[in-house]
Amino acid sequence: MTERSSHQETEFRIETHLRSILDTVPDAMVIIDEKGHILSFSAAAERMFGYSEAELLGENVSVLMPSPDREQHDSYLERYAQTGERRIIGIGRLTTARRRDGSTFPIDLSIGEARFPDRCVFTGFIRDLTEREQSERQVHRLQEELAHVSRVTSMGSLATSIAHELNQPLSAIANYTEAASDMLSDPTPTNVALVREALDECAAQSIRAGQIVRRLRDFISRGETDRQIVPLGRMVNEASAMAFMSSSSRQLDFEAKIPGNLVVLADRIQVQQILLNLIRNAVEAMEESQFQRLVITAKKAPQGMVEVTVADSGPGLAPEVAESLFSPFLTTKPKGMGLGLSICRTIAEAHGGRIWADKSKLGGAAFHFTLPNAAAEGLE
Repeated sequence: MTERSSHQETEFRIETHLRSILDTVPDAMVIIDEKGHILSFSAAAERMFGYSEAELLGENVSVLMPSPDREQHDSYLERYAQTGERRIIGIGRLTTARRRDGSTFPIDLSIGEARFPDRCVFTGFIRDLTEREQSERQVHRLQEELAHVSRVTSMGSLATSIAHELNQPLSAIANYTEAASDMLSDPTPTNVALVREALDECAAQSIRAGQIVRRLRDFISRGETDRQIVPLGRMVNEASAMAFMSSSSRQLDFEAKIPGNLVVLADRIQVQQILLNLIRNAVEAMEESQFQRLVITAKKAPQGMVEVTVADSGPGLAPEVAESLFSPFLTTKPKGMGLGLSICRTIAEAHGGRIWADKSKLGGAAFHFTLPNAAAEGLE
């Protein structure tokens, strides 16, 4: 009896110690059974969601979720029980949660699993991203302002370069045309021959102007890039984090499914620009949608490439827009310049890949682009 009492006292002390640790951890902790019923609700979770543990013990954890997860959570658990396929467990995801007052907020959710002889329990660790998002959004706004200044400066420099390069052939065309016009007032055989010569020079100078434009275009589209071997998953995570910092969406369900062994030969900053553009476009397209889901996937593609797909559940692409989607200065946004997707195409092609769009399995649009597979090129 004394030994049993001592053992029980030791267990009680350990449990009390662990409880005190969990109560001071800033991340919320929620433990549920295989049916989704709440078994434990930490003090941090009480502060985060506005419920007391006593109110939620035995309740379904879906009460902490906004739609559509609220209605579909039980089916998630059933699918996992039947297939064993892990979509969140041990992986984590960025998603949204619902407070007692009905407001939603962004969270970083990590889930662990523990199996016992008689049952299975899941432990969710939840981090509120609201404060971090606000501070990071302010930093990102400053970064966007600096980037805007940089773009304006670059466009000014490019315009100056184009003007300088084109000035000489355009001036020559103007001079030859003016001289030809003057000589036509006295159409002698000699002057007619000179007019013909002037027009030939005009044609030659116009060809030269076209060559200058093509050279500048080739420089922009196939200019030198700082290509390195980069894990694709890391690039996707960084780009999605930057995109969500500037997004006000609270209903977005985001998932990135990137195999950990995929590495690409790419300019990290340029490829993240593609991802940033595509993610922002998807988030904006889904603003009016009741169901907002964004999924980024990647897989090996033929010819030593990797295919990345950004798919959303938005309204999809209008047929008249889809035909010239990647053309410059085409935009459906009131304040857009229509350069985002054109730049994406330029970057993809500069890496030896391509970019295209089709219908998403989620009901919206899916954008695909390819990059060189570093493993396929023996550079891993």
